[in-house]
Amino acid sequence: MISRNRFPSGSVNIVGAYESPRRKSPNVHPYQIHAEVIAAALADAGLTVADVDGFATAASFPSEAGWQLNVVEIAEYVGLEPAWVDGTDIGGAATLSHVGHAVAAIQAGLCEVVVVSYASCGRSWPLPATDFNTGPTGPGQYEVPFGMSTISAYALAATRYMHRYGLRAEHLAEVAVQARSNAHRNPDAMYRDPITVDHVLSSTMISTPLHKLDCCVVSDSGGAIVITSRERARDTRRGGPSVLGFGEAVSHGQMNQMAELTTTSAERSGRRAFETAGVAPADIRVAQIYDSFTITVALSLEALGLVPRGEVGDFLASGGIGPSGRLRINTDGGGLSSNHSGRRGMYAVIEGVRQLRGESPGVQLESPELCLVNGTGGWLSATATLLLGATR
Repeated sequence: MISRNRFPSGSVNIVGAYESPRRKSPNVHPYQIHAEVIAAALADAGLTVADVDGFATAASFPSEAGWQLNVVEIAEYVGLEPAWVDGTDIGGAATLSHVGHAVAAIQAGLCEVVVVSYASCGRSWPLPATDFNTGPTGPGQYEVPFGMSTISAYALAATRYMHRYGLRAEHLAEVAVQARSNAHRNPDAMYRDPITVDHVLSSTMISTPLHKLDCCVVSDSGGAIVITSRERARDTRRGGPSVLGFGEAVSHGQMNQMAELTTTSAERSGRRAFETAGVAPADIRVAQIYDSFTITVALSLEALGLVPRGEVGDFLASGGIGPSGRLRINTDGGGLSSNHSGRRGMYAVIEGVRQLRGESPGVQLESPELCLVNGTGGWLSATATLLLGATR
């Protein structure tokens, strides 16, 4: 029998990373941002476009200016001629999937240097667009007539969790408060002024129980990372963390098909990532967790095994993610305060790299050895999880 846990842990490193400082960029095309961040990430690695033989991206949302063959179009625009490509599109978790797939491709000898990029003008895109996941066919026919939106879908999960486990709005507000505290030190964060639980609870109710400050910012931005083998990483300009573990999982497209509203497929992607890395949730002291909404973080903390089931409210209330807590998350300010242009998985990976390099623009821990990164896509529809390890 072939083992299911043959992920080549530690064989590949992320040797270049760059996040665009753009937050509001009217009249700038997303492909221009792709070109900027790819060039900067390659410079960070000490490599050039000529070194790249693998490319991955996802660009199907209107604000990303992509459509069919988006990998082809963007590669052409930035001057790449890859031998291996990946256009896997699972929403905000896509970048993490691209990393895991790139590790496998490099190990298999299909390519040697992979660039993963993402860019979107989620704030400034001038053309109208429908909300995500509003297709009127299939399961969507049971939701679209009632005006389900991305926010109301997440609010539905929050309401169910509150009913079952006693989570309160004050608990969720702690996630937003800590994100803003981390962003306060980040010069590129979209919002940096400190907030309190009362600020969150008094902000406009968007979809019960989620207030305005429970929701991610809407920005323009982009980012890119460069991935290569451990052997070649030694010859790059700075090196970078190794990819120790990886897992991905999907569950549903529409909320009416979600089997259990109080957890996510991160139960599966996280378990696979921990197994392939050979570490346990108790080993994690810093994590970059997709924070489209505060409830996304709460559900992910439990699904990943970082907090026992049903106890996330108490964990948040006790300062578990605070300065003296056992787990620091979203150290750059996350999607709730720094940036969220459409798929924040890219920025979460970049912050994981920066944290392990000792150069977070937000809150830098002292010599972290591990960083967990978790992405969530769609309406809690898909997840991908990475475990990164520092190289000293």
